[in-house]
Amino acid sequence: MAVSALDRRYMAAAIRLARWHEGRTGSNPSVATLIVRDIDGAPAIVGRGVTAIGGRPHAEPQALAQAGELARGATAYVTLEPCAHHGRTPPCADALVSAGVSRVVAAATDPDERVSGRGYAILRAAGIEVETGVLAAEAEYGLAGYLTRRTRNRVHVTLKLAVSANGKIGRRDGAQVPITGEITRRQVHALRALSDVILVGVGTAINDDPELTCRLPGLEDRSPARLVLDTGLRLPITSRLALSARTVPLWIATAAAQDHPARAALAAVGAEFIASDAHDGRLALPELLEDLAARGLSTVLVEGGAEVARAFLDEDLVDRIVLFTGEGTIEGEAVDAPVTPATMPGTFRPVLAMTYGPDRMDEYERA
Repeated sequence: MAVSALDRRYMAAAIRLARWHEGRTGSNPSVATLIVRDIDGAPAIVGRGVTAIGGRPHAEPQALAQAGELARGATAYVTLEPCAHHGRTPPCADALVSAGVSRVVAAATDPDERVSGRGYAILRAAGIEVETGVLAAEAEYGLAGYLTRRTRNRVHVTLKLAVSANGKIGRRDGAQVPITGEITRRQVHALRALSDVILVGVGTAINDDPELTCRLPGLEDRSPARLVLDTGLRLPITSRLALSARTVPLWIATAAAQDHPARAALAAVGAEFIASDAHDGRLALPELLEDLAARGLSTVLVEGGAEVARAFLDEDLVDRIVLFTGEGTIEGEAVDAPVTPATMPGTFRPVLAMTYGPDRMDEYERA
């Protein structure tokens, strides 16, 4: 049976469902499963599941439990290849076989060597028809963090910048200049809610004194960990980041010695330290991203200033760029944006453009 328009429609619905728990499933990706069968001569969803908050249970057993006996002879739509390895629970591929589904339509293939291709092999060996790669690119967008961690052994990095109409991101004297409007600011908070970590440099932390939390109504509990690049532990204990460290995790990547006088004070307010190497006064970013992946994290949203943004770009560590361009200009002694739509490197391709009131959002991904 060939892939049909109906298959693509149900897969698109599964991909939307997977976004419900994006950023909330721990080290596991947010995956969705739909169980579809004919009811009274028309296809209907009889079971649905999305990876639970925290990562367990997976989507497949939840959808199969909801479908019950209706799963027998049905089609399962999965946004990621069903797992094939025994862990704390049996493989999801085995669960689909036991439930008696007759067909599985999958989007992305799991690069985990314990799974890759093996989930499909289990299904085919049981006589189940398997179609793969259906809307794979669309599914991989939401799975980008997990896929990057599995294939590159580091977290996926999104660089977010607010840029004025004349290509500036702020004033050199550090004075606050609003670049975008309220609608855009809310979109930034939504980005935070989908991320595991928000990262800034200590210069931004000192000059702007941000809190870096998600403050959209109803999503306050989805604030990610805040990570400050602070080679010499300059972050004040009176900063908003430090004062909220017991409410929302605050991590400080530093090369400072264990007996540095600021360490005890920051630890006392709840900050946690990530020991990092430094070269020429700058922290080793590739190793830091690997350390974050080793913690089971998948996504980092870089909100730091020009220096931090350039460092990530120079080391080819950026996977996605989100640019918010305001309608106003910043005159006088201003800081040039590290990248704008007009200066976007050829290694990135445009994937999305939106308008938020008077502002424009352009999104790019590594080509």
